[in-house]
Amino acid sequence: MGLFNIFKKKKLNNNDEHNSFLAMLMYNSSETYQLDKLIEQLRVHWQCKVDDINGDEEAGILEVDGQKIMLATIPSQIPWDDIEGTAQYAYNWETAATDLKDHNSHVIVSAFGSASSGQQRAVTLTKVIASILTTSNAVGVYKGAHSLLISNADYQAAAESLKDDTFPVSLWIYLGVRKSGDKTSLYTYGLKEFGKMEMEIIDSPRDIEYLYEFLLNICHYVLTADVTLKDGETLGPSAEEKIEISLSEGKFVEGQSLKLGF
Repeated sequence: MGLFNIFKKKKLNNNDEHNSFLAMLMYNSSETYQLDKLIEQLRVHWQCKVDDINGDEEAGILEVDGQKIMLATIPSQIPWDDIEGTAQYAYNWETAATDLKDHNSHVIVSAFGSASSGQQRAVTLTKVIASILTTSNAVGVYKGAHSLLISNADYQAAAESLKDDTFPVSLWIYLGVRKSGDKTSLYTYGLKEFGKMEMEIIDSPRDIEYLYEFLLNICHYVLTADVTLKDGETLGPSAEEKIEISLSEGKFVEGQSLKLGF
C-alpha cells in the first residue's frame, strides 16, 4: 500500500486527557538508550544546553534548553492492541506491525513543567527523541494520543528540518484520509495540543495528493507563524483561488473544527 491508501478510521476524541507532549520509543532484545550518549548528541549535534541531570536510564530527569524532560525505561511491551490498531493507519510505515511485534521494552519521553509555547516544547522533545534514535537501536516512535507510529529512520530524517528552522509537522500532527466514492476527506489530529483548532476538508473532488500537501502546509503555517484561523476568513493557495474557512461540528474529530471549503 502507498502513502495515500485509504484507511477506515474511527472517530477521534478531541477531549483525550492523554493530550500531552509525550512519546514512547520501542526496542527489541530488552534494550534501552544510554544517557551519556543522549546528552552528548544533544550538545554536539543540536547545540542544546543540557543541565540539571538526575537519575539514570531506568528513570531520569534533565533540563534541555530550559525545558524539563523526563525519561523512563519500561521493561515490557506497549499493549499490543494499541500498537496494532495504530499500525493500520501508519501509511508511512507499512511494515510497522511486523517490525514491532517482538518489541519487549520501551522508553517514555515527556516534556513537562514549562511556560514555553507548545511549539517550543515540541521542538525540544523532537530533538531529544531524535538524539535517542541516533544513539540507540530503537525501532521507532509511538505517540498513541495522536495515532502516530514513525520508524527510526523517518523520524530522524524529518527531525533534521529543525536545522533549517522548519517545523517537522509530520512528527507532531496526524493527517487522516477518508475516501467516499470520488470524494476525499482529510482531517488533522494534534493541533489542539498547540492551542489550535483541528481542521477538516470534507468531500472534496480534488486530488488526494494535492489536498494532503495543502493541509500539511497549512498546519505548518499555523504552527510556524502561530496563527489562529477564524470562522469566515479565507486562505489563498493562489491569487485565483480563495478557500473559505467555516467553524462547525467536526465530522471525523469530536467537537468543533475548522472546515476548509474545497
